[in-house]
Amino acid sequence: MPLLLTMQRIDKRFAGVPALRSASLEVEHGEVHALIGQNGAGKSTMIKILTGYYAKDAGEIVFDGKPVEFSSPQDAQKSGISTIYQEINLVPYRSVTENICLGRERRRFGLLNWPAMHAEAEELLARFNIRIDVRQPLMTYPTAVQQMVAIARAIGFDAKLVIMDEPTSSLDDKEVEVLFGVIRQLKAAGVSIIFVSHKLDELYAVCDRVTIMRDGRTIRVSRMDDISKLDLVTAMLGRELSRVLHEDGDSQRASGPRDPLLTVEHLAVGRKVHDVTFDVREGEIVGLAGLLGSGRTESARVVFGADRPEGGKIQFHNVPKPAAEPAEAILAGMGFLSEDRKLEGIIPDMSVRENLTLAIMPQLAKNGVVDEARSREIVDRFIERLGIRCASPEQRIRELSGGNQQKVLLARWLCMNPRLLILDEPTRGIDVGAKAEILSLVRELAGQGLGVLIISSELEEVVEAASRIFVLRDGNTVAQLSGDAVNEQDVMAAMAHGHNELRETVHD
Repeated sequence: MPLLLTMQRIDKRFAGVPALRSASLEVEHGEVHALIGQNGAGKSTMIKILTGYYAKDAGEIVFDGKPVEFSSPQDAQKSGISTIYQEINLVPYRSVTENICLGRERRRFGLLNWPAMHAEAEELLARFNIRIDVRQPLMTYPTAVQQMVAIARAIGFDAKLVIMDEPTSSLDDKEVEVLFGVIRQLKAAGVSIIFVSHKLDELYAVCDRVTIMRDGRTIRVSRMDDISKLDLVTAMLGRELSRVLHEDGDSQRASGPRDPLLTVEHLAVGRKVHDVTFDVREGEIVGLAGLLGSGRTESARVVFGADRPEGGKIQFHNVPKPAAEPAEAILAGMGFLSEDRKLEGIIPDMSVRENLTLAIMPQLAKNGVVDEARSREIVDRFIERLGIRCASPEQRIRELSGGNQQKVLLARWLCMNPRLLILDEPTRGIDVGAKAEILSLVRELAGQGLGVLIISSELEEVVEAASRIFVLRDGNTVAQLSGDAVNEQDVMAAMAHGHNELRETVHD
């Protein structure tokens, strides 16, 4: 049987810098095909060329037996290619039904057939075991449900090829299993899937073959059964994984904590935070662990002044009162890397330089005139220090890969020389190499006295980075773990069985 998709000798340059160099991708009918690589490897560019978002500079694309060159994502969608993006790309103020049926609305006698569309939306969501009021605005539902709506919308187009870009980034384990069940249904129906994920276990769970990209090139194509995790990661990185993971690893907790920096006691806010207590010392990395909805992000937002507390005490750097707003927190020496870089982080049409210097701009200006020389020095230094891959500092940040966008946001706060850095899902959607580099940098900064509060849904990440972990459950701090108790088993036990009282666990 001929291939469903063939992309051969694909080239693409941005501002003279090659993003793709003779790259290739082949997908069979009814196949789940993994597309992986480090951030900046070319995966997103490859997908955007396939779906008509970018025009290729050279190469050939054959889809369903015909040479194609789509002029837009809508053009690709009409031909049978649906894309589910990592950042939810829907209309939050519109109803669930409107989002699912957008662009293919049903009509009767020239009017919108709302009963038919509501029924279709309910039927599609039922495949994910989701039963909600589809007439309500999308924004009234949590992120995980919104992600399922995005997936249901893509499936509703009767696509021949569905592209899933980090589809599980907002889902818990149960929801991931439901998604995998739908993927298997689609495969059985002859639909092909390109599955982009940085979670290796997911690839081995649902994918048949894998294409590995590095530096804009296709490095290796293999059946999943024929490649080990170690070989897969080594191919992605171009070097042994152990070298990346253990660089500066010996000094992970070598520098002991110093004086108290942040103290939060019995914090309460809204319906999600009832009694949260934790603290961070100078030169220490502290983790906040808990399931979705446990109150981790809500607590961090209050510390940063984004939301107002309804109870409890917050003391930062010997000042016994919470920040009234983020501007006050920044002046006090806090930085906050939000979990949603698209909505609360980057300004997509501004340059890398403008995004990086956004927070420090008041310090760079005198009498309304920006010190351009100092600005360039800061930007160049952090681009080099964090290994940010861009054509130039003037390149628009939206053209960068997700991992490089995240590095720019991290640099935005680091150039402020903060006392406390709050990292909310800092490596979401970032490959294993970039993840290790960012965590290594964070450990290095903690060794120099920076206090770090890290929130992550990946327990392995929290355990690897933190010297102490506070476990949250249902808006309450239920455990404080330190020493040998900082391990995945103890964290999971506290998340599952912790009581609504703070207890400290230290294993010798």
